[in-house]
Amino acid sequence: MAELKLSETRDLTRIERIGAHSHIRGLGLDSALEPRSVSEGMVGQTLARKAAGVIVQMVKDGKIAGRAVLLAGQPGTGKTAIAMGMAKSISQETPFAMLAGSELFSLEMSKTEALMQAFRKSIGVRIKEETEIIEGEVVEIQIDRPAVSGAASKTGKLTLKTTEMETVYDLGAKMIEALGKDKVQSGDVIAIDKASGKITKLGRSFSRSRDYDAMGPQTKFVQCPDGELQKRKEVVHCVTLHEIDVINSRTQGFLALFTGDTGEIRAEVREQIDTKVAEWREEGKAEIVPGVLFIDEVHMLDIECFSFLNRALENDMAPILVVATNRGITTIRGTNYKSPHGIPIDFLDRLLIISTQPYTEEDIRKILDIRCQEEDVEMSEDAKVLLTKIGVDTSLRYAIHLITSAALACQKRKGKLVDMEDISRVYGLFWDVKRSTQYLMEYQSQYMFSEMPMGERNEDEASAMVA
Repeated sequence: MAELKLSETRDLTRIERIGAHSHIRGLGLDSALEPRSVSEGMVGQTLARKAAGVIVQMVKDGKIAGRAVLLAGQPGTGKTAIAMGMAKSISQETPFAMLAGSELFSLEMSKTEALMQAFRKSIGVRIKEETEIIEGEVVEIQIDRPAVSGAASKTGKLTLKTTEMETVYDLGAKMIEALGKDKVQSGDVIAIDKASGKITKLGRSFSRSRDYDAMGPQTKFVQCPDGELQKRKEVVHCVTLHEIDVINSRTQGFLALFTGDTGEIRAEVREQIDTKVAEWREEGKAEIVPGVLFIDEVHMLDIECFSFLNRALENDMAPILVVATNRGITTIRGTNYKSPHGIPIDFLDRLLIISTQPYTEEDIRKILDIRCQEEDVEMSEDAKVLLTKIGVDTSLRYAIHLITSAALACQKRKGKLVDMEDISRVYGLFWDVKRSTQYLMEYQSQYMFSEMPMGERNEDEASAMVA
């Protein structure tokens, strides 16, 4: 009888996609905002990280709004990594919206509307409301099921207690279903929202901690609530102004948040919402949480967008704007004028500029170590030295791209450790920009639409073009 072979199965829930910045966990600063040499996935750029940490601290304290910060530096110096570190360092309640400069021109709405929506996504509103809840320890649940199925709905009784009182509540079919869904049993401490009927399981009572010999790690023990069963509790909801805009501007506004089909929102709707939020602020029902809007490749914006940003930053409810660019002195899009970073001088004057410096050889080695760990690749010391040299001579991004390719080459030869021969093999297979440009210079005449004169093909000019 032939042996039955079962196909190898993989647990898909545990596969995580590795991205360019998936190793970033924060800015890598200590409590005094001093940058550690290697921490939370960040390496080098100590001054830039410290400056970003100061901005993050001001955001947390709520002392900064309507300000703009520019991250400027050469390609591959960690500008987006610093922005990602800022996003991870800011608390969950503070909104952080990311946008690429070229996105504005591909959306089905005007540029200024897309920017306004991005601004509104970066401004949070913390709304406070009081709600009545029933909180207590479950003593007993009695459910009466009808003898004939479908003849009548289920009914039951729920006994709840606190340290001072005990009450029996009649249960309807919906509440019985909700209790069954949450697997509520006697000894659990629960909270029931009177308005919506939502049941929240707070944990098990300490008095029932010896009911079982063994418990799962997720089991949480809490004290039996004191005082009365019915209490008034303050609930805080955190939403963004954009979410409020969408819900109020469309008939099915709530669904539009999930589909992404928000469309253009009228100015009148936004004015009414701003007026209402201002009223809630005066009454103490709400408070504004200025967030962060990060625009990458800001040189892709045109003069109209910069003009809009100038005006938007003067608004009372403006977020902190963080922009990044890798351009030097270049033309402002939509004009014939040149300016530093391709940004108009009047807007550049509003920016706090954080400069990033090229990585040293030591920094490149540390980053490659972190990426090898992130991509789960074991590499020999000699291979790491060679890869670091390639990173210094070409670019850090190119060296990082070779890690997974070298791991596959190692796997092909059934090796366990990525060695120098694997790095050399993939270095020969995949070219960097400098070698590719040199090849183009040599064989330019054989390509279509050749515009370069024959006498200009030499290695120095190829290097100059790459630089």
